[in-house]
Amino acid sequence: MRSVSRRALLRGSALGVAALTAAGCAAEEPKPVVAKAPDPETVLLNQLIAGKEQTIALYVSAASAKLAPFTERHRAHLAELRRRLSQHAPPASAPPSPTPSSATPTPGRRPTVRSLRALERKAAAQRPLQLAGASPPLAQLIASIGACEAAHDLALSRPL
Repeated sequence: MRSVSRRALLRGSALGVAALTAAGCAAEEPKPVVAKAPDPETVLLNQLIAGKEQTIALYVSAASAKLAPFTERHRAHLAELRRRLSQHAPPASAPPSPTPSSATPTPGRRPTVRSLRALERKAAAQRPLQLAGASPPLAQLIASIGACEAAHDLALSRPL
């Protein structure tokens, strides 16, 4: 049997390590970054929050003490929606900025009780449609918010 010299063994080991390294590097191709689709419940929470912020802005711009209880209920809804979003979304993600809508107050123009009532009616009508993809706890909250908005619609139809 032929003996292997130390020098030959080291050379062979170095070539083996180099071959394995080259093979490992060649096999590692950069993986394409796949954007994760946004969670539907997070999207829904962001939409609800944006809507509540706009509603509160309209009530505040109405500048009527008689509307303060309505504003406070909307603020309570907003606080709960934000709490749910913070539990649901990872802390590093920032909610998308709300898109402007017709519910945004116009500078120098106060909303009327009639326009607030129409806003409440429209919002209450949207709530059943938003229940479809929501988890049971969120669906319960959305249904409660819709019931409150429907009660606001009714209350605003009467003299304040």
